[in-house]
Amino acid sequence: MELIQIEQAGAVRSVTLARPEKRNALNPLMLNELHEAFSIEPAPAERVVVIRAQGPVFCSGLDLKERITTLAQPGASTIETVLHAIENYLLPVVAIVQGDAIAGGNELALHCDFVVASEEARFGMSLAQIGLAPTWFLAKKLLEAAGPVTTREILLLGDPLPATRMYELGVIARVAPADELEASAAQIIDRLAKNAPLSLRAMKALVVREMAFRDGIDHADVDALLQQARESDDAREGIQARLGRRSAEFSGH
Repeated sequence: MELIQIEQAGAVRSVTLARPEKRNALNPLMLNELHEAFSIEPAPAERVVVIRAQGPVFCSGLDLKERITTLAQPGASTIETVLHAIENYLLPVVAIVQGDAIAGGNELALHCDFVVASEEARFGMSLAQIGLAPTWFLAKKLLEAAGPVTTREILLLGDPLPATRMYELGVIARVAPADELEASAAQIIDRLAKNAPLSLRAMKALVVREMAFRDGIDHADVDALLQQARESDDAREGIQARLGRRSAEFSGH
């Protein structure tokens, strides 16, 4: 694999985002490699998977220069397919977030079972600031993890929230000083590795299935509004402004 690294150490498999020069932005190749990593049957010794990232940024979201529009299946984008695979992986997944997790990076972290973050990390969805909008699937996860009040703040304002606040709100599992991040994460990882694997599989499946009730809500009209935003002139302007490091001028079209 080119953009992610995989290591197996006893009961723990580590999946590392390895595109630090691009702030670990998710491009098609990285998404395909992540999907492959979470589509395989766990090795017999495997008990837990850790997602981590190289460099100062955990993940800045989808690569705007390679904006992904191809649908992997009806109603689901490539990133949705990847996140679904992570959320439904047979064993627990722990995200170690050393730096900012923005937009798709925020979703990547929240689709893991546990998020352990550095005090220096921030979480956010800046889509409203560049004229884009999340899909129903992505917004559903944010609502499950953060609740309606925090979800409104994250989505409608678009400003990132510090990891300390995310922890206080119960959105992430742990927050630690940067130099204690690995030790804090190891406490959870080691505990998971010692627990009964059949119990872990069953209880993870239980939680995922019981949280899936929103999937059945009719949302075709909402999907149409979200798609209109993503295909708008404002979206094109917002992306170009972000890439050009200037303020966007939105027209409402």
